[in-house]
Amino acid sequence: MASALTVLRRLYLSIYNWLVFIGWFQVLFLALKALKESGHEHVYNAVEKPLLLAQSAAVMEILHGLIGLVRSPVSSTLPQIGSRLYLTWGILWSFPEIRTHILVTSLVISWAITEIIRYSFFGMKEAFGFAPSWHLWLRYSTFLVLYPTGISSEVGLIYFALPYIKASEKYCFRMPNKGNFSFDYFYAAILALGIYVPGSPHLYHYMLGQRKRALSKSKKE
Repeated sequence: MASALTVLRRLYLSIYNWLVFIGWFQVLFLALKALKESGHEHVYNAVEKPLLLAQSAAVMEILHGLIGLVRSPVSSTLPQIGSRLYLTWGILWSFPEIRTHILVTSLVISWAITEIIRYSFFGMKEAFGFAPSWHLWLRYSTFLVLYPTGISSEVGLIYFALPYIKASEKYCFRMPNKGNFSFDYFYAAILALGIYVPGSPHLYHYMLGQRKRALSKSKKE
């Protein structure tokens, strides 16, 4: 019974990882194609549908951690996925005015390369039980460059979206209302920027620790 559940778990995770890998590969391909043929202003329109699907699929990773399908702690998975979902839906999808900014291109490419490597790595691990040493190195080394470019793009896009957030008053709730509740999306966005200050170095430090452990273990083996 236990072995059957293990097989089902590996089969499910393998399919999940490869499907999301395909989604991110499509995002990268369309982004580079649009960048070459039309310029950075058209990158978002080219990748919107696969980007929304691939990024939203990451919600499953939180569930995987909660039910014990994977070892990744939810405490580290949640903020990373949460910030990306916020950028994807709360900024890019919600405020079309920001979609032509060049930081969208750096954001999408940074995300896509990172996720292509990550999902293909875990897809191979679940499907075959191992991944090549070069793939392991890429999995735990490319973030050294792509994490700073991705985070910088996220922060920049939130900042540049602030005037549009304030002017539109989208997602704001004003009093008086039945719930006696007030919410200003503009100040929520400023709060999100504030969270990046302590959050980004903490997550980067955590990833450096992961890299050290993974590469050290690989050398021993």
